Amino acid sequence: MRPLAFFFKKKYEALLNRIIPTSYYPTRPFNLNEVSMDDLIKQAADDLAAARNVVALTGAGISTESGIPPFRGKGGLWEKFDPMEIAHIDAFMRDPARVWNLLVKDLKETLDTASPNDGHKGLAKLEEMGKLTTVITQNIDGLHQAAGNTDVIEFHGSFAWQRCMDCSQKYETSKVDISEIPPRCSCGGILRPDAVFFGEMIPQDAMWRSRQAASDCDLMLVVGTSAVVQPAALMPVYAKESGAKVVEINPEKTPLTLEISDYLIMGKAGEVMNRIILALESKI
Repeated sequence: MRPLAFFFKKKYEALLNRIIPTSYYPTRPFNLNEVSMDDLIKQAADDLAAARNVVALTGAGISTESGIPPFRGKGGLWEKFDPMEIAHIDAFMRDPARVWNLLVKDLKETLDTASPNDGHKGLAKLEEMGKLTTVITQNIDGLHQAAGNTDVIEFHGSFAWQRCMDCSQKYETSKVDISEIPPRCSCGGILRPDAVFFGEMIPQDAMWRSRQAASDCDLMLVVGTSAVVQPAALMPVYAKESGAKVVEINPEKTPLTLEISDYLIMGKAGEVMNRIILALESKI
């Protein structure tokens, strides 16, 4: 994996070096240090009203408001467990029962009761309004589809489904019987999450479609992601390089904030999306 990670790191740096710092962008409409939340919400509504093709990139931050813990960062699952021990494909192949007991079973119980929050619903509303075309998500919870988005590219696969390792039949995670661990397919094969473990490649179709969507959009919303996980963090770079506006909705600054984003709306995804939708509805 090291050569692949190195490739994406160098690609990311090369793209950044080809982009003029955002202080020179004619699209940046204000000094970020002198603008109010109300002004930022109005600007986002204006930009969305003018946009023809909006794409969203989402991360764990949008789903924490649904009670789903993040994997990385403060309070994340990787503070409790070594991901190489319970989330690597080699660990699963070596002892699937252990991975199911330590990781998968708890995630299933969490997702079985999780529901879309206002952040997810806001993106679904943007699609309903004819603005948002695609969601690129790093999340594996299936909440964008549950909220109503119809074109969701799942960069890391989906935990909403389990896949048989022998015959590839899929089962909805919520309907999987875990009285036996690991659970098994009707053919007798072991079920595994239909998600990407460490040590596995990002699906090529997800990579290609994500880059295409990012390059084709004229506005990208970056919602609830720290923008440090490659190659997903490249998508706003592709969007900016193609001339799109990039609007961040995050509780804190990210590596994108100074070099890529046109502006950052600092806050919780659900609260910010509610205000943006309300402002946008008054314009269209």
